[in-house]
Amino acid sequence: MSKTDHDVKVLNDLIETTIDSANGYQEAAKDADNTRFADTFASRAQERSQVTGQLQRQVRMLGAEPEDDGSVLARAHRVFVNLRKSLSSGDTAVVDEVERGEDHIKAKFEHALKDDELSPPTRSVIMQAYVSVKTGHDQMRDLKQSVHRQH
Repeated sequence: MSKTDHDVKVLNDLIETTIDSANGYQEAAKDADNTRFADTFASRAQERSQVTGQLQRQVRMLGAEPEDDGSVLARAHRVFVNLRKSLSSGDTAVVDEVERGEDHIKAKFEHALKDDELSPPTRSVIMQAYVSVKTGHDQMRDLKQSVHRQH
């Protein structure tokens, strides 16, 4: 596998995860009872779409076709989340699921950044995206803690 092929594989994996995250935030925005949460989730969905675009541009610069769809696993997870939400308590359940998704995407980016086989330009793009991912993760972690303190 060439260095370019490896970069494309890692980037496409991150793109799939980031698309899943954006879709998850869109679902969470629809499911949230509290408009402040809905607005926050909608904003994060838009931000994740921008991150996806950055990663896709790098794949194109490498001469390959970027991923443009989320994972089958994420679609199955959303069905499960929707079922679980219907059986549980409103915004607390939504915030918990969002934060769980944030742990997942943050771990995926951190794993990619530890990959010594990535080219410097690809690592740089992933690092820029990670800054946004980490900010989103921390915001949702704080939101979860705040919601749980109130209940």
